[in-house]
Amino acid sequence: MEVVNVYELAVELDVDDPPGYQGGGVRLGAMLGASLLGMTLYELPPGNRICPYHYEYGNEEWVLVMSGRPTLRTPGGERELEPGDVVCFPEGPDGAHSVAAAGDETVRVIMLSTKNKPDVSVYPDSDKFGVFPGNPDDDAIFRRGDGVDYFDGEL
Repeated sequence: MEVVNVYELAVELDVDDPPGYQGGGVRLGAMLGASLLGMTLYELPPGNRICPYHYEYGNEEWVLVMSGRPTLRTPGGERELEPGDVVCFPEGPDGAHSVAAAGDETVRVIMLSTKNKPDVSVYPDSDKFGVFPGNPDDDAIFRRGDGVDYFDGEL
């Protein structure tokens, strides 16, 4: 059984991500040998967020604030979180969320999630869907308007 101390982990920033999303992360689930839950420690420099505002079908996510005061966006609006705060994002539209370092300090948070497949993520701001069935070759992200009729190409 592995033991990982989250206060001792170094996080490498991902400078290849677009501006506004240039945080870093360390996946703890893999380090711990987990198969049903995922856990990632994120570090967000000021002005960055983990990912676009979204919700999921098939998975639940939680956030635990380790340091800093991130801004949490949910369907109810925005609010500032503080170290020690924990929030659960249920599947579906009520669980929509985004976590950002909106202030002038670096933020460290842990995201915990189930790892059910298939997974569908919905991005309301850009009207996109992400479909992740479990095989990376079949993963797809598309806009709602890209949909076709059920029998398109079948007849």
